[in-house]
Amino acid sequence: MPTRRIFFSRLALDAHIGILEHELRTTQPLHVDAEFDVNITQQVHDQKLQTVLDYRLLRNAIVEECTQVHVNLLETLCEKVVERLLRDFPDICQVKIRISKPLAFSDCEAVGIEVQRSR
Repeated sequence: MPTRRIFFSRLALDAHIGILEHELRTTQPLHVDAEFDVNITQQVHDQKLQTVLDYRLLRNAIVEECTQVHVNLLETLCEKVVERLLRDFPDICQVKIRISKPLAFSDCEAVGIEVQRSR
C-alpha cells in the first residue's frame, strides 16, 4: 500500500518530566521530532481535509500526551506517545518519535530517546 510521510521538527513544549529532585519541582522544555508513515487510502482532494490525516490532530495528541501528567523517564514518555498515536490513528503504519531535553547538559545540544514502531 502506498504511504505518505508526515513529520514534525523540534516541536517545543514544557513538560513535567524527570526523576531527579530538581526536575520534580518544575517543568522543563522538551523538543519532539516525529515521523509518521500513513497509508494512503484515498486520493487527495484539495478542497476536502477528510481525504488526508490532519496533522493538527497528531500535534494535539503529542502535546497532550507529553503535558498531561508528570512522567519520570523519557523512555516511558516516548512509549506512551507511540502507543497513543498507534491507538488513535489507525492509518499510521509506522511512527518514529524522538523526545529530547535541550537543557539537560551544558556540553551538548540535547539528550533524548527515540522510539520507532510499525504495525
